[in-house]
Amino acid sequence: MDKLHLTSHNAIAANVQKIAALWPHCVAERIGPDGRPQLAVDFDKLRAELADNLIDQGEERYQFTWPDKRAAARRANTPTTMTLRPCRNESVDFDTTRNLYVEGDNLEVLKALRETYMGRVKMIYIDPPYNTGNDFVYRDHFAQTRTAFEQSSGLFDAEGNQTLDPMVRNQESNGRFHTDWLNMIYPRLRVARDLLSDDGVIFISIDEKEVNNLQKVCNEIFGEVNFVSQLVWSGGRKNDSKYISVSHEFVLCYVRNIALLKEKKVVWREKKQGLTDIYATYDNLKAKYKEDTESIQRELRQWYRNLPDGHPAKDHRHYSRVDSKGIYFASDISWPGGGGPKYNVLHPTTGKPVAIPSRGWITSKANMEQWIKQDRVDFGLDETYVPTLKAYLKERETSVPYSVFYKDGRASSKRLAALMGDKLFENPKDEEIIQRMIEFCGVEDGDIVLDFFSGSGTTAHSVMLAAVNKGIAPRFILVQWPEEISIKSCSSEKSRKVAMAAIKLCDELSVPHNICEIGKERIRRAGAKIKAESPLTTADLDVGFRVLKLDSSNMQDVFRSPDAIGADDLFAMVDNVKPDRTAEDLLFQTLLSLGVELSARIEAETLHGHRVLWADGTFVAACFDDGLTEEVVAAIARRQPAYFVMRDSSAHSDTLLDNFEQLFRHYSPTTLCRVI
Repeated sequence: MDKLHLTSHNAIAANVQKIAALWPHCVAERIGPDGRPQLAVDFDKLRAELADNLIDQGEERYQFTWPDKRAAARRANTPTTMTLRPCRNESVDFDTTRNLYVEGDNLEVLKALRETYMGRVKMIYIDPPYNTGNDFVYRDHFAQTRTAFEQSSGLFDAEGNQTLDPMVRNQESNGRFHTDWLNMIYPRLRVARDLLSDDGVIFISIDEKEVNNLQKVCNEIFGEVNFVSQLVWSGGRKNDSKYISVSHEFVLCYVRNIALLKEKKVVWREKKQGLTDIYATYDNLKAKYKEDTESIQRELRQWYRNLPDGHPAKDHRHYSRVDSKGIYFASDISWPGGGGPKYNVLHPTTGKPVAIPSRGWITSKANMEQWIKQDRVDFGLDETYVPTLKAYLKERETSVPYSVFYKDGRASSKRLAALMGDKLFENPKDEEIIQRMIEFCGVEDGDIVLDFFSGSGTTAHSVMLAAVNKGIAPRFILVQWPEEISIKSCSSEKSRKVAMAAIKLCDELSVPHNICEIGKERIRRAGAKIKAESPLTTADLDVGFRVLKLDSSNMQDVFRSPDAIGADDLFAMVDNVKPDRTAEDLLFQTLLSLGVELSARIEAETLHGHRVLWADGTFVAACFDDGLTEEVVAAIARRQPAYFVMRDSSAHSDTLLDNFEQLFRHYSPTTLCRVI
């Protein structure tokens, strides 16, 4: 039986393996800091292989850097020993849901998820803390003190002498207010890229203070060639500036591999806004007037005229003509720019040739005859009118997404306040805009949408809305630090009121005062509201979520130096599992190590008096009870799981350890057995 490694993916070791695959002679074995052999790169040999394409030290090159950037990169590659512990009592539909809500530092969580979810996430949306320090639920003021910045930036030497010209050293322009923010976002995006699928896409909300820096970081991590667009999220006028009302934010959009999208000829499209209202009105008129298309058309035009200013359906008021096939508008049937073919077309009522467009017809005579047979040509009252082509709404209801998202931020705030019973967030993101992103970038059944700055839980709400609207079954993974909601940190009376309302709700729910509790309650209420509004179409909608919490490893540190071991310790049985950890805790850390998704179905079964946990059907079998007997092991082996996991102290006797492998060789030779 092999020992199960309970640390996350080691990105540095993986990179060394990649170099070894390309140039085996550039990798050698050495004794590492832990006294064990390890592979290391021989940079002298590697430089020789790349001699003509190396940048010499001191040579000028294009680069974007800041103090401690290398340390930030190392943080992304360093594995974590932390684990994710399940929390049933805070979850919704724990046993059946495929959604996850994870509490903890998102960098450590992303590292823990990296090996299992590498290349499996279709879309990431994040709204990271802006460099402002205004929001009560985020520690988002990432400005260093002057002393800390000077120590890491090279402005002073070891003796405290200033290294830059005093005229150059501006307090803020040299990066003091950007460095910590970049060191926060950089490693998280490095790890997040590993999670994206080859056709995956990431959207990042940001304001004008860091958008330029963030784009440079993303160009480095995702590749400038994979940049899609800098979207603008406009939220209505604000009176928060002395000079210009800044009423927009930015959303940077990158794909993992744009070449793949080009190869597949993938075109992102979204349903035009306002179509839902048009279709609903049309269906009502059809039910009222049956086959009387003239009456339907007349009232439809009147409905357009009565629409309020700004209603999105007004953009499609040209779709006001009706026939038995649906709503359409009259499209130009002449050749663009002129020079089209000219031939006679007979009017179906008068039998006389109709007026020929001055630019000629848009198509050949044969195609025109086919269109007329299909009732695609709209003729006038008589032959004096130039016909038009019927452009049906159902055939043109999608378009390439526009780079400007306009939504009144007050509307989304009001919707959330109505859902939660009070205003609990100052500037919540609009769930309908994130829903649009999910829909137009091609999220399908089973695809994962990740948000590792989940805040109020907007992304989960958006996933559920998209699932209903598109008839798909995507999944979400939300990650959020359990930031304490504190009135003391509020910088304004407005923030204070919001914080007090959030604390009041937490008290009503009997939960700690932190943002995770508010986010989870928002998801519960949003799911219940969506199902209540559309009970017939949401019967199978997954509105649950499995709560997981980041914690230290389940395993105790049982390694001690020789001088700390007494005579009595030499023969003592040391339990390497922490006493407060459950069998499900051990199972979830096992799933992470085996690369099994944390949404896998978990079932418990009692075999010969011992509790056996099954994950993902019979893919993983685990038993962490003490006193494990041959009868239990044989019963598990007969089910032929892909993996079997137990504690190294679980065996009832040495006889079981001696016969263990023989039992599996007999009943299930392909099962991989692991111990923790």
